Amino acid sequence: MLFLVGIALLFWLLLVRPQVRRQRELVHLQSTLEVGDEVILTSGVYGTVRGLEDGVAQVEIADGVAIRVARGAVGQVVREVDSPADHDADGTDETDGTTGTAQTRDGEASEEN
Repeated sequence: MLFLVGIALLFWLLLVRPQVRRQRELVHLQSTLEVGDEVILTSGVYGTVRGLEDGVAQVEIADGVAIRVARGAVGQVVREVDSPADHDADGTDETDGTTGTAQTRDGEASEEN
């Protein structure tokens, strides 16, 4: 009997608890969206938040092309990570913007082209 309780506890600690935490973080991320945030939708589409309503976000996916999506469709918020080598002595950006590293709010790094 004690063995079964141990298995159930281990199952809860390793599977259920981390999933609940990730879900809570995702709901928090979706509720704290701001206009101007760069986002990745759950479908893999990158865009910039241009407007917010109750349960809807207006996301610009190309110049002049905006789509309305449910806030629940936002999977990640992306922000650029600056490295000291990208700036010269006066603090101006010297990169051409074609490639770079992006980092999500939760700290995951991904390559952008």
